[in-house]
Amino acid sequence: MDVRTMGNRYLAQLTHTSLARAVHAHILTSGFNPFPLIINRLIDHYCKSSNIPYARHLFDKISKPDIVATTTLLSAYSAAGNIKLAHQLFNATPLTIRDTVSYNAMITAFSHSHDGYAALQLFVQMKRLGFVPDPFSFSSVLGALSLIADEERHCQQFHCEVLKRGVLSGPSVLNALMSCYVSCASSPLVDSCLVMAAARKLFDEAPHGLRDEPSWTTIIAGYVRNGDLVAARELLDGMTDHIAVAWNAMISGYVHRGLYEAAFDLLRRMHSLGIQLDEYTYTSVISAASNAGLFYIGRQVHAYVLRTVVQPSQHFVLSVNNVLITFYTRCGKLVEAKRVFDKMPVKDLVSWNAILSGYVNARCVEEANSIFREMPERSLLTWTVMISGLAQNGFGEEGLKLFNQMKLEGLEPCDYAYAGAIASCSVLGSLDNGQQLHSQITRLGHDSSLSVGNALITMYARCGLVEAADTVFFTMPYVDSVSWNAMIAALAQHGHGVKAIQLYEQMLKENILPDRITFLTILSACSHAGLVKEGRHYFDTMRAHYGITPEEDHYSRLIDLLCRAGMFSEAKNVTESMPFEPSAPIWEALLSGCRIHGNTELGIQAAEKLLKLMPQQDGTYISLSNMYATLGQWDEVARVRKLMRERGVKKEPGCSWIEVENMVHVFLVDDAVHPEVHAVYKYLEHLVHEMRKLGYVPDTKYVLHDMESEQKENALSTHSEKLAVVYGIMKIPLGATIRVFKNLRICGDCHSAFKFISKVVDREIIVRDRKRFHHFRNGECSCGNYW
Repeated sequence: MDVRTMGNRYLAQLTHTSLARAVHAHILTSGFNPFPLIINRLIDHYCKSSNIPYARHLFDKISKPDIVATTTLLSAYSAAGNIKLAHQLFNATPLTIRDTVSYNAMITAFSHSHDGYAALQLFVQMKRLGFVPDPFSFSSVLGALSLIADEERHCQQFHCEVLKRGVLSGPSVLNALMSCYVSCASSPLVDSCLVMAAARKLFDEAPHGLRDEPSWTTIIAGYVRNGDLVAARELLDGMTDHIAVAWNAMISGYVHRGLYEAAFDLLRRMHSLGIQLDEYTYTSVISAASNAGLFYIGRQVHAYVLRTVVQPSQHFVLSVNNVLITFYTRCGKLVEAKRVFDKMPVKDLVSWNAILSGYVNARCVEEANSIFREMPERSLLTWTVMISGLAQNGFGEEGLKLFNQMKLEGLEPCDYAYAGAIASCSVLGSLDNGQQLHSQITRLGHDSSLSVGNALITMYARCGLVEAADTVFFTMPYVDSVSWNAMIAALAQHGHGVKAIQLYEQMLKENILPDRITFLTILSACSHAGLVKEGRHYFDTMRAHYGITPEEDHYSRLIDLLCRAGMFSEAKNVTESMPFEPSAPIWEALLSGCRIHGNTELGIQAAEKLLKLMPQQDGTYISLSNMYATLGQWDEVARVRKLMRERGVKKEPGCSWIEVENMVHVFLVDDAVHPEVHAVYKYLEHLVHEMRKLGYVPDTKYVLHDMESEQKENALSTHSEKLAVVYGIMKIPLGATIRVFKNLRICGDCHSAFKFISKVVDREIIVRDRKRFHHFRNGECSCGNYW
């Protein structure tokens, strides 16, 4: 058999990809020296069957590979995303054998790897060396240009080049040039209307034969992307052919702009016209139902998918089920979400993150932890969701541990992960850890992040450093309404009501519109500072000036403000005029004010109402018992405590903690567990002796038990906040501030004692209780005894 016949036989067998390796082996064993054409066909087959190492091995055996083999391998590297090897191969290709096709392959490789600048540089080099660009060259380089074009002149320069070369007659070049204009229109450096007008002119002047599906989709999606939904809809309505991709782009645009009814109308029209609905259609409309809280519509779409979609692709199943999980969790239907998740034949990372986020947002921390442990893989988003979720649900210590575990596993935290870790420090009141994280953030350049800045404001405020929170706020490069709300809340927590109001007024001057959270914070600020007139004014402006309907939490803040000021008649009028029946927060506000002013009659009424609404809340029983004890009605005290036992309600023990040398020390009421508690009791006795010289008298009315006076004084000395403050004085260097955190409200005697202690030891003492901060300096408290 002659060489030509053998070569032709091999070429014939190479038309079947599955035989390529067998033919290659036969060539090697037969000693046949194949033609370059056969070698190139083998390389092509290996590349198409994803056996790139075989292709490269064969390529390296060629003494002088031609441009066909080089370009084939180059394209394979590009498709596999291995831009480094592609670039090395291209640079190793002698200039004498390069051609336009090889340059096109390399430009495409850069474009696919999102390196637009490298693609443009290579295109310029190609022209400088005398290679003539063809339509494919322009399609490729325009694709790269769309990644980086941020000025209209960039598009115009290539537009002129395309016209000069006469290659605009092909749809691929036309569409690529339109895409450049559309992408450039999103740049902040241009007038998007003018740039979109240039793209539209290209579209309108193109012969009808060139306006294919990508053309219509590009221009309509361009209008949608740049916010001109009216122009996009006009084009859509003028289409003679119904292109599903364009309709999907329009629906997606409506959803992103919050025009959910328009999105549903378009869906109904698609269905009536017989346009094929696909996964992109369904994901958009289910997202619309999710964002709008339209549970029944979303469930109907789900039912329609199950009923009509036969043998869906894996991509369809994944994308639709993932968005369904998010839909059900946002609507509070965790059971349905978990059912969708469990029935999925294949799950990806998006599926796991969606169900994890659902449980985290629903405050189901135990279930979320279980899912987190089961996940086959975790992304940075996974860790961030879990860390932030733990912090938001009060598990600060667990959040910090998880953050450190993520770092140990080699993941570099993003700004959102750092924000979650800082939020964990806020929960714990861990200033040392928070400051360390702040230093890391500054070193890594995350200090410009909005989420980090907002988290730092809250962290410093909740750790007692409102001045540091103020510094963070005023040095942030950009602030949003969340930042303003956080800073107003910080001032409110620390009793700086006037400063909070001044900041609120400054916010209005900056043209930042207040939201419902803003009014909650400003009403709290007025309540803590006793600013009744101002609080009434801001409550009235909610609806009148900003169209925000006051909700139950706003009313409860207003009632709290009035009750703290002793204005029970007006508070009662507000309660009776509300557009809904008073629920627990309203009665809690009334009860709190009654406790402050000793209004036992109204307080008992409020407490009895709360017992019916929230029979498992221990604080109500304690308040009611204390009020009866104040009146000396010990039989009623016994009745309330018996009711607690019968209902299985246990009093939450008083607990205070303080951070000393980066370690948190916890003290309980009547503590006998802390290793140094006996030394604390002894030092407290010494302090009480010195305090009595300045006029301190234990206020035994805060020990509401039927016991002797001396026993009551001893009971007061075992309060957890006293123990924590004394331990801080013993252990923290002279001159440093003592910062103590308590899970319950500070008692009146402890509040009085800390004023005297601050004078005796000449230290600032900051106590954060369940409601607010108290700064004790030189015998005075920042609250002005209004708490």
